[in-house]
Amino acid sequence: MHPVQPAAGGRPPVGLSTSCSYPESTTAAFEIAGRLGYDGVEVMVWTDPVSQDAGALRRLVEHYGVPVLSVHAPTLLLTQRIWGRGDPWGKVEKSCEMAAELGAGTVVVHPPFRWQREYAAGFVEGVRALEASTGVVLAVENMFPWRARGREVVAYAPGWDPTHVGYDHLTLDLSHAATSGRDSLELTRAFGERLAHVHLCDGSGSVKDEHLVPGDGAQPCAEVLQHLAATGFTGAVVAEVNTRRARGRAAREHELARTLAFAREHLAAPATTGPGAGA
Repeated sequence: MHPVQPAAGGRPPVGLSTSCSYPESTTAAFEIAGRLGYDGVEVMVWTDPVSQDAGALRRLVEHYGVPVLSVHAPTLLLTQRIWGRGDPWGKVEKSCEMAAELGAGTVVVHPPFRWQREYAAGFVEGVRALEASTGVVLAVENMFPWRARGREVVAYAPGWDPTHVGYDHLTLDLSHAATSGRDSLELTRAFGERLAHVHLCDGSGSVKDEHLVPGDGAQPCAEVLQHLAATGFTGAVVAEVNTRRARGRAAREHELARTLAFAREHLAAPATTGPGAGA
């Protein structure tokens, strides 16, 4: 498998998801990541054609000097038509091929939707087999329940919480934890050694998936990062912050600079006191 290269001082690399530049382009995310000093990017495979093209992405890596740390497969509800309408396995496989070509060691995937019955039925085994054949880590992300008219809708199979499913590698998203009513530090400990990747963001506990700048919500973002540092986490921490309401590039970069500073500060200060420190 492609090892994640530690950043300066041996800390986990801090990357920028290309989703953070929306509604600007994938190219804008590389430019911002390079200017602000992020250690790399996570490519969200999206409607932007550049995000779907390994050759175009390689040119961005070379131009901006910013490596691709991970690829987010088009497994969101809004990306179901990327690379064709059917065959979800084909989309995951293509994401792994892109990651391998770009030197990225991780592909982030969401659990299957309930209506993807065949895909869902063999998902755990299929993920494990694809990891073995490609050498790329497939890190399944924690999601959250959908709610409509005060009722919870079961959208994922076998569910939105991957903690007790047999996945070998997991992605922790702190905003998703907030939306599902979970504590991110508790999830970090529950995931244990299976935690391979982190989406750094925050949430207030709203039913909306907010993806706030860390520290602007109610999740224990600082404690999660300190726990990662204290336990020798070897994956990547990727900012996945919603900046679509930012009034222009300068405001967007300000939010993303705050996120990077927060990550660097707390990854450099591992927790040494308090219940469960270092556990």
